[in-house]
Amino acid sequence: MHDRHDSSDHQPRRDEWPRISVITPSFNQAVYLERTIRSVLDQGYPDLEYLIIDGGSTDGSREIIRKYEKHIAWWESQPDRGQSDALNKGFARASGEVIGWINSDDMYCEGILERVGRWFASHPESDVVGAGLLVIDADDRVIDALWATPPQPAYTFHIGLDLHQQALFWRRSLMEKVGLIDPGMRFSMDYDFILRLLVHGRVDRLRGYGGMFRLHSEAKTARMTEVAIEENEISRQRYRESFPPLVASPTLNRLLLKAIRWLRLAVDAPFSYIVFKLGKRMGLFQGDVSQFLLADHPHRSSAKESLR
Repeated sequence: MHDRHDSSDHQPRRDEWPRISVITPSFNQAVYLERTIRSVLDQGYPDLEYLIIDGGSTDGSREIIRKYEKHIAWWESQPDRGQSDALNKGFARASGEVIGWINSDDMYCEGILERVGRWFASHPESDVVGAGLLVIDADDRVIDALWATPPQPAYTFHIGLDLHQQALFWRRSLMEKVGLIDPGMRFSMDYDFILRLLVHGRVDRLRGYGGMFRLHSEAKTARMTEVAIEENEISRQRYRESFPPLVASPTLNRLLLKAIRWLRLAVDAPFSYIVFKLGKRMGLFQGDVSQFLLADHPHRSSAKESLR
């Protein structure tokens, strides 16, 4: 696993930008869907293929999608077998060299597609790249953040998912090798898929934040804890041979991995992030903390242009 700064001085020619295919699965998320769509299209990326797979929504989602359909490569709205099925439909249709997925209540950070496109154009050896995650509420206020340290596969496997799907992109060639989403999973399909990416691909990190995860009362994260525990254990049993522990004792192994993570954060993360996380534990931060957290965020995209 590797970590390098994205080559901001390398500006690919128009025919060098890799096509990025972004897939959005959705079902009855009209209240957030338009914000998700705008966060993708407003990137102004030179070669974007955007696909939306809606599961037959009845809340006005189809009307929102139609509003933007001239900017969408393909979409459908019909009953499916759930989020995993919808994702696999999109992945099967995607023609991009690079693939990403953003759920219909989440959003991308400004400029992330350009940074990702530049990264893959200048690093042909890289298979996967990810960035940090902002946590937002129903009104788009930033309430928390997760800084992405250089990839630590053992931590991802033994402690929990620290590569965030909302800010993760991979080459289609790697997906063809590892396979699509497990259609039997209802919640932890991202964890299972990301473990396969870690086993078979080279994973890199972009500094800063790439995606926004929305925490709200109707989110699956808030409703499916038992399913998540069960499916996470299935994935751990599948891939345990590929992620040996640092030591034999499970308790000591977790303590060591968490200690290593905190040491990495102390060295790698911006000072504002460290102050925020410590202050949050003490109850010192309330409401929107975006101005504090994003003061030293990497320069945003110069390629962004308003959608016409």
